[in-house]
Amino acid sequence: MDAALHEWSLSPKQAIALQSQLAQQLESRDRINPATYIAGVDIGFEEGGAVTRAAVVVLQWLPEEAPHLPVVEQVVHREPTRMPYIPGLLSFREIPAALGAFAKLKTQPQLVMVDGQGIAHPRRLGVAAHLGLWLDLPTIGIAKSRLTGKHAEVGEARGDWVPLMAGQEVIGAVLRSRANVKPVFVSPGHRLSLDTSLEWVMRCLGPTKLPEPTRLADRLASRRDQKKR
Repeated sequence: MDAALHEWSLSPKQAIALQSQLAQQLESRDRINPATYIAGVDIGFEEGGAVTRAAVVVLQWLPEEAPHLPVVEQVVHREPTRMPYIPGLLSFREIPAALGAFAKLKTQPQLVMVDGQGIAHPRRLGVAAHLGLWLDLPTIGIAKSRLTGKHAEVGEARGDWVPLMAGQEVIGAVLRSRANVKPVFVSPGHRLSLDTSLEWVMRCLGPTKLPEPTRLADRLASRRDQKKR
């Protein structure tokens, strides 16, 4: 993150217009360096939404160990929430704290997995896509629920998936990450194709429905008594 992408003090109308502009800057082709470290990101709120809590866990990518990858660093960052909850504008509410967490990292990841949407967003700029632009890193959104788009039924076997469609545009994949469990919604954020996003999610899947980077970030974030770092 060499320079600020934009200001955060925006009205909802300004933020919506900015989303459409920033979405044009996303790269949908693979531009990823060999992955040595993978970061998982989870963002939540405390004190009735007044405080944003961002958790980042960095794992070392060791193909022979996958999906049980060693944790090399983890950070929790809290700061006052800058924007109220507005559907479709969650990245403006969540990313400032995420950037604060990344600023504390000593380990530079080559790939970032985010608990949230990538381009599977009405204006193609979910939190994973928006964060990817700020960090200038390949990012993937792995969401537990659908924000937009339509899809066919997904097979029940682990690894089954169907495209998530917005009209004729493929904006993600509905992936059965664990047999007979509700699917997750995978969408590329920045500097990755959908196929490569799915490959990385599958490589990092353990016995649960979430890939290990976001599962561990979620677990870290849920420790409400975690001290600031």
